[in-house]
Amino acid sequence: MLTPLQKFRHRLAANVLWAFPLIYLGWAYLFWSPLFASELSVWSFPNILFFLVGGASPLLAAIVLAALSGGRAQLLDLWRRLVDVRRIGLWWWLTLLLFWLVFNLVMAAIAVVLGVTEHPLDIAWQLFTEPGALAFLLLLSFVFPAVEEVGLRGYYLDELQKRFSTRIAGLINGGVWAVWHTPFVWFPGYYANTTFNPSLYWWLPMIVCTTLLIVQVYNHTQRSILAVLIFHGMMNFTGELLGISAEMYPFVLSGYAVLAMILLLQWRRQGGDAP
Repeated sequence: MLTPLQKFRHRLAANVLWAFPLIYLGWAYLFWSPLFASELSVWSFPNILFFLVGGASPLLAAIVLAALSGGRAQLLDLWRRLVDVRRIGLWWWLTLLLFWLVFNLVMAAIAVVLGVTEHPLDIAWQLFTEPGALAFLLLLSFVFPAVEEVGLRGYYLDELQKRFSTRIAGLINGGVWAVWHTPFVWFPGYYANTTFNPSLYWWLPMIVCTTLLIVQVYNHTQRSILAVLIFHGMMNFTGELLGISAEMYPFVLSGYAVLAMILLLQWRRQGGDAP
């Protein structure tokens, strides 16, 4: 005979595919809604409080749902996968640290050859002499992704892959992530101190393609949250360090799309199952 708590956990486990995005998106949009009508920068007070509280939604959703469905054991599992460096082999450490640098340099070279732009990059060497700007960039690059990756990949991707193929799980995960990011383009001043100025028509597909790359990292590093956090953070940091020009970003999407298609075809040949 199941106890009421056990019944609740079974019911929650059966509906987690909807419960996570409901908390993830609902909490974020609830606290972000005042920002849409504000003319002040998102980094000004009190807007920054609304932004940060809403932005905690992926971590909040993961902790609440993990605690309710799996209890202390599942929370400890999330923590271990966030801090355990042994899950990541040497080859994957090199990939995490160098992939985005190599990818962006290759795309920049192709862009010059094809005449997309004559100045694809503007390397921001000055960042290393401006501690304040560097600290802000590191915050955006790594701290915020830590909040995202614990929930979106460490918890939600796991649940999706229990029910769907790698392909479908990755596409759903990326789609939900894209919806969460959509209002960022309307937050006043959010990208003021960066070179990134996204348009939804190329940014949302890029988020979905990026998710498929993250899924590949996650599944080949023993479900390491730390690995996808570093991969995500290096994507952000490298883009800003290299100073990718505005006209490059729509073009860069083609590179993302090619890599995403290769992964989708590879997973299809493997029967769609996670490694």
